[in-house]
Amino acid sequence: MTAQAPTAGLGVFALSIDCADPAPLAEFWGKVLDRPVSRGPTPENVVVEATDPAKGPLLFFNKVPEAKATKNRLHLDLLTENYDAEHDRLTALGAKPLNEISFPGAKWTTFADPEGNEFDLLTMQAK
Repeated sequence: MTAQAPTAGLGVFALSIDCADPAPLAEFWGKVLDRPVSRGPTPENVVVEATDPAKGPLLFFNKVPEAKATKNRLHLDLLTENYDAEHDRLTALGAKPLNEISFPGAKWTTFADPEGNEFDLLTMQAK
């Protein structure tokens, strides 16, 4: 894992996600995003690599002792042109659909990952 700082300003290097069991959660997200998973700096950290920076930053999964207590204050929005196929794939990987919203121009489903962290699958629709 190497990183180069931007020449001016700031760049997003990684998103850190607290969890109870980093390895299986990182494996889930590695499959969701089709990215490799590697060990982090300690056994309690696992990394989903950013193989293409245009598709998002690294994801760090860090073991913490406390359980998730409330709704996420930050979540991932995943954009697709193949909404139905991706919806089915995410569900097969273990994501739990929580809510679906559709209106002219967009449709999305809020899911929970295996530890209950919310994320959205989004598609833009022709008006």
